[in-house]
Amino acid sequence: MIYVLGISAACLLGVGFVLQQHAAERAPAADVLRFRLLWDLAHSGLWLGGIGCMVAGQLLSTVALARGNLSQVEPLLVTNLLFAFALARWLSGQRLGAAGWAGVLLLGGGVAAFTLAGRPAPGPAAAGVFRQWLVIGLVIGVALALIGFARHLPLFEEPPLLATAAGMLYGLQDALTRVSTGIAGSRGVVALLLRWEPYAVVALAVTGLMLVQSAFEAGPLRMSLPALTAAEPLVGIACGIAFLGDRLHADSASLAWQVAGLAAVVTGVFVLARHPAMPGQDTGGEERPGDEERLGDEERPGGEARPG
Repeated sequence: MIYVLGISAACLLGVGFVLQQHAAERAPAADVLRFRLLWDLAHSGLWLGGIGCMVAGQLLSTVALARGNLSQVEPLLVTNLLFAFALARWLSGQRLGAAGWAGVLLLGGGVAAFTLAGRPAPGPAAAGVFRQWLVIGLVIGVALALIGFARHLPLFEEPPLLATAAGMLYGLQDALTRVSTGIAGSRGVVALLLRWEPYAVVALAVTGLMLVQSAFEAGPLRMSLPALTAAEPLVGIACGIAFLGDRLHADSASLAWQVAGLAAVVTGVFVLARHPAMPGQDTGGEERPGDEERLGDEERPGGEARPG
């Protein structure tokens, strides 16, 4: 059941990402990295459909996390790219080709290799509070550094960094979602509402959503989806091992297969996301509302405006 839930969640997430990007690329450029972007996008039926798919996928992934562990569920969620690729291919009419098949085999084979070799299982106990906050602070700190660095780049170079930051926050969100479901299951909903974890989950979800939509708005899907899809499971697995007590088989052969599997997953993600079937940003050469404001606020040294 965990695998069925994980794959179903990945399907909905992949479809949702494609729909969101199609809507976000038409949003005003001045809204990048502003929560106002979410308000503007909320007036788009296409975007709302994408958000509906993503919310449903997140709910299924929450159920999967409640039944399993992060190291088991996260590799399943990364297959969302397969479903995003399938929808993008259908919309574009592009043939799969050698590159497409290679990406599919690398991604699917990598997930299978990691899962079979690692045989993820819950450990005896989670780590202490200090270690938990150390990991949380490290993840948020790196994400903030990526966002800050992205703000000093031209607009069209921001998507990979913003998507990586969003993926890191989503991976941390997955870890805290598992903590929250554990608290609710053992102590009840009232006890959960008195803890900070569920509110952190909401804050991470909203911030991650704003970052993802900003990345989708600033450039084509192939510039942001690889980083987003790769960062979330890697950070989620790291959090599961670092402070939730997840255990993976650690003999030399198993570790080799796990590393090879994760490497294949990341490679497959980038191969698929750069396939011609993946939608690009095509605005027909016209400026979007807010472009002048966006570029006027962010000029390079010497007075040359950053290209949008």
